[in-house]
Amino acid sequence: MSNLRNFATVIFTAVLFVSCVNDSEPINEEEVITTLTVTLVPEGGGEEIVLSFQDLDGDGTDDTGLKKGTLAAGVTYNGSIELLNETEIDDPEDITKEVKAEGLDHQFFYTIGTGLDVTTAYSDKEGTGKDSGGNYLGIEFTLTAGAVSSGKLTFTLRHKPNKPNTGLSDAEGETDIDATFDIEVK
Repeated sequence: MSNLRNFATVIFTAVLFVSCVNDSEPINEEEVITTLTVTLVPEGGGEEIVLSFQDLDGDGTDDTGLKKGTLAAGVTYNGSIELLNETEIDDPEDITKEVKAEGLDHQFFYTIGTGLDVTTAYSDKEGTGKDSGGNYLGIEFTLTAGAVSSGKLTFTLRHKPNKPNTGLSDAEGETDIDATFDIEVK
């Protein structure tokens, strides 16, 4: 009888423990991002440059897209980033809206490779995730092409970064997507 009483006590305790788990906080599943498209529109007019990264299976090895871009020296471009989940090819989901809605939990970083003479600056409009430390979401930005040069430009989206931060090196968080493009300034 003692074993039965001990068994009942263990079961009661387990049920009580499970029922006390806080389930009032909604679970927010991570976004599936298969495609990142960067559009650069020159200020004052001209042909826009479109860069894209696509990895439909999500393993990071099968990426395709427009991986190279040529910029005009001395020109400033207004940039925007679009994120899609194209696992359902017939009905791609626009993840950009979800990331904007969770702007304080996300931040884009732009990493300029050695030899490339460009500068970037966030230009998000109000309400898209600027925190008290001045960190923006980074879906909208400006890119200014300097002197003739070439190199790599990487766009990294971090989920739950430290904010404020001074850049990717102290942002921490998890990488949602990371895409590198070959850029030439002529």
